[in-house]
Amino acid sequence: MTTSPSSPTHPDVEQDRRRWFALAIVMVAAFMDLVDVTIVNVALPTIQHDEGASTGQIQWITAGYALAFAALLITGGRLGDIFGRKRLFLLGIAGFTAASALCGFAANPEMLVASRIVQGGMAALMVPQVLSIVHATFPAHERGKVFGLFGAIVGLGAVTGPLLGALLTEWNLFGLEWRPIFLINLPVGIAALILGTRVISESKAPTALKLDLVGVVLVTLAMLALVYPLTQGRENGWPVWGYVMMAASVVIVAVLVAYEKAKARRDGSPLIELSLFKVKSFAAGIAVQTVFGVTTGVFFLTWTLYMQLGLGWSALRAGLTGVPFSIAVSVAAGISVQQLVPRFGRKVLQAGALTMAAGVLVYVWESGHYGLSIASWQMALPLVVMGLGMGLIVAPLTDAVLSEVPREHAGSASGLINTVMQMGNALGLSLVSVIFFNVVEDHMKQGAGNAAFIDGFQNALVWAAAILVGIFLLMFALPRKPVVAAGTEGDENPVVTDEQDDERKPEPEPELVG
Repeated sequence: MTTSPSSPTHPDVEQDRRRWFALAIVMVAAFMDLVDVTIVNVALPTIQHDEGASTGQIQWITAGYALAFAALLITGGRLGDIFGRKRLFLLGIAGFTAASALCGFAANPEMLVASRIVQGGMAALMVPQVLSIVHATFPAHERGKVFGLFGAIVGLGAVTGPLLGALLTEWNLFGLEWRPIFLINLPVGIAALILGTRVISESKAPTALKLDLVGVVLVTLAMLALVYPLTQGRENGWPVWGYVMMAASVVIVAVLVAYEKAKARRDGSPLIELSLFKVKSFAAGIAVQTVFGVTTGVFFLTWTLYMQLGLGWSALRAGLTGVPFSIAVSVAAGISVQQLVPRFGRKVLQAGALTMAAGVLVYVWESGHYGLSIASWQMALPLVVMGLGMGLIVAPLTDAVLSEVPREHAGSASGLINTVMQMGNALGLSLVSVIFFNVVEDHMKQGAGNAAFIDGFQNALVWAAAILVGIFLLMFALPRKPVVAAGTEGDENPVVTDEQDDERKPEPEPELVG
């Protein structure tokens, strides 16, 4: 007796069921990372109050994660190509879950910062495998649907992260105060690890690039030499060693460039494919991604500090205030990719930059006009305008940057785009010392009281508006009508490996485990 293909016991049906279970697991992991990035900001004032953390440590709690994630992102993708995407995904999610436990049970701010750095590094092993597993598991004609789900997850993470962080902080579950924002990852991570072992298929790249560990070290040193003195300089009275370190970062970058050129000649596997920068639109796009990361890093940290430390709002009120912004981003992102960019090209991104800048300037006026008595509903207008502008940028930007990149370098270029975005974010977080805390401290000394936080926030917003105008100008170097780059169809925010476009090569048959 033969089994019908429609029978629930037929191998094809069983394999189909497994791959959708596998998709759910990797999407949950992606959601964990997205939420973890946004969930922490709203709890930072509570962490500072409860643990006695310094302003520098508050910055490192977020910047340390971004820096570790950026430094290891491309290498994490290559490790998956070489040793297996499933293996690295499970290792990453196990490490991410363990690091979340360390964050949740941190005994002091120093342990929390160190645990966040480990968490960022583990995310860099986990996240690049998500889209690689999708590529290996689903045929090309089904990926549009899958990437649509991924886009929905991104939007959901943006909306729920701050609100979930606010709720968990406000509820003070079991007297744990802020700690559940990290501990919530434990049951989710453990379940994903157990189920992923059973249903995710293993796959490797047919031809994977080699590792560039020296490149990773040089990139990390260059970023640390810049970010560390910016973050710690104010608390130490801006010592000479800080300026020496910042100057040294330029030297390290020069060494990195020389080494990457030699690495490319030697084995064709540099961490950074420098030849990509000969493509004008890509070079400009990398600059846009970097400075946009700086803008978001500056805004989101100063915003939550302004609302909670300056206005004296609870974490829950601050989180709820941000909901209109998150919804506006999600709505504009969907419209921009599906309807606007195909018709108007780069003008949509430029309109987004100017719209976001306009919202920022309205916020500057409102925060000064209403002062400490400003209400959440009064913030809705600038936040919605800013969210609409951000949504017009974030969704189509990657495809615009990649549209003139040679197909054979699409994977390397995608990884680099996401890396510099995270680096820009880390740099923006470090600049908060200079453009926010410096102003707050000076005005506090003059007896401004909590109004000093308004002054610091306004100063940060003015800087953000200026950067957004610069982004608008840089976007003139992007193609007028971007086309979807090879290997990124339907993906609004690809975090990929150097072998992302493996579908043009024969993929080995996946072996189901368990």
